Amino acid sequence: MNEVIADGSASGVAEFYDREYNPRLRIPDFNEYFRRWAIESRAAREDLACRLDLAYGPTAAERLDLFSGHGSGAHPLIMFLHGGYWRALDKSDFSWIARPYVARGISVAVVNYGLMPAVPLGSIVAQIRRACAWLFVNAELLGLDPRRIVGVGHSAGAHLLAMMLTSDWPSVDPRLPRRLFHAALGVSGLFDLEPLTRAPFLKDAMALAQGDVEALSPVHLRPLDPAPIWIAVGADETREFHRQARALESAWGAPAVAGVIEVPGSHHFSVCEALKREDDPLAAMLVKACIKPSVPV
Repeated sequence: MNEVIADGSASGVAEFYDREYNPRLRIPDFNEYFRRWAIESRAAREDLACRLDLAYGPTAAERLDLFSGHGSGAHPLIMFLHGGYWRALDKSDFSWIARPYVARGISVAVVNYGLMPAVPLGSIVAQIRRACAWLFVNAELLGLDPRRIVGVGHSAGAHLLAMMLTSDWPSVDPRLPRRLFHAALGVSGLFDLEPLTRAPFLKDAMALAQGDVEALSPVHLRPLDPAPIWIAVGADETREFHRQARALESAWGAPAVAGVIEVPGSHHFSVCEALKREDDPLAAMLVKACIKPSVPV
């Protein structure tokens, strides 16, 4: 990647990583996305059947909102993990993601987690593992089909989702199967953390030692949950976000990575909104993944 760093000095390298990884520098109206998401999320919580702030772990941050799919029976579940570079945003900013799926009989869990720097990244990963275990173990009580849990993550959330696929679930909880997820979709994910340790806007909050980088980068780990993951990236995102997608594809290979999808005309924030448009191929693929026949647990 050095050929795209205009200046080989320390400041030039730092500028490169900030430019490549901080989407707020490239998207001048980024606050408009956050404003719209907040408005649409309030409406979703008012309109849809939901249970808010369900505790999946012992800390105040370990809460999730569950939006129930229409109809009777055990519903497939989308578990959504939000982005924000592990240090910003909240589940309440993403309630909007549930609307098109609950109408199709799919329940949606929007998961919160602790934020850096107060909570180290390794602890955040452990929190999400607890959320996965809690949803599976309590599936019957929640009206969910434990054989059809589909994980979705955006940006830092896609990193957390990929980390879940490296989990040895029976060692997390003996009640869990080897394959907890039915399928997974990571959108604009961060799978190699090493470049982020060079980005001034983020590196101090992450405070990762070299050993942490390898232990928490999916590209350096093996997928142990055999669920396939699709990787989506906005066509208009930076080279590094495209490289991140291909890096996981190269590291894990098929069938662990089912494919890399470029979403036309999308940048880092607008690509997430593809998930709420029922006519978008990405959303349609997600619905199909939820309703296809389940796998044994």
